Amino acid sequence: MVDTATTPAHPLNQLGADSSLAQVRADFTRFMMEYKFGMDEIETKISILQEEFTHLHDYNPIEHVLTRLKTPESILEKVRRRGLDPSFEAIRDNITDIAGLRVTCSFVRDVYRVYEMLASQADLEVMAVKDYIEHPKPNGYRSLHALVRVPVHLSDRVVPVTVELQLRTVAMDFWASLEHKIYYKYREDVPEDLLQQLRDAAQTAADLDERMERLHVQINTHHGDSAHSSPNLPDHVVQRLQEMRESRATNRFV
Repeated sequence: MVDTATTPAHPLNQLGADSSLAQVRADFTRFMMEYKFGMDEIETKISILQEEFTHLHDYNPIEHVLTRLKTPESILEKVRRRGLDPSFEAIRDNITDIAGLRVTCSFVRDVYRVYEMLASQADLEVMAVKDYIEHPKPNGYRSLHALVRVPVHLSDRVVPVTVELQLRTVAMDFWASLEHKIYYKYREDVPEDLLQQLRDAAQTAADLDERMERLHVQINTHHGDSAHSSPNLPDHVVQRLQEMRESRATNRFV
């Protein structure tokens, strides 16, 4: 009788196992790269908007952007916790926050303005929206969440990738950061008095957003919004272009 416990694995069987692991590694790497590329696509769109507002307008509604890609370990932990089938198809269909971007804006109206500018782009599909600004969570959390799908063009195919967008004001972001630190410190078992203080702070942040936006509108009403020249275009270049246009227009009527 052969003692299977001590008999070494057949070299061909071991080769097959190694080959299978290598394939899983390659597939998982490609899977993660697809989400990174999708995140990069959205980040590029936002960067373009930032550049446009910086060079063509007096006011840029986007303060800063933060990207986040879940680690493979956290994805697998979520698969285990939710009892999902450990296939890439099931993960893609059921876990929608693998890639995420947080866009911080100056004012509440900027949040909706930036969202509309992104949502109106032809190659971006909005899958779902949750407005926690209009309808805050019970703990006071406020933000605009959107799941968007963007095409990622690979060497051999086009893959639609879902990316989570969070848009909020500076005040909302400060509050959310503090809330996260408190929950982490207390391992989510936060004392009730701290929870009430967090809710009060959320209302204070909301009041601050409203007051600062009123002040911003008042300033713009008195001084008006105006475009300014790009620093990359010297005045003499702009003047020369205007002269060429006027000359061409004059020649049309000669």
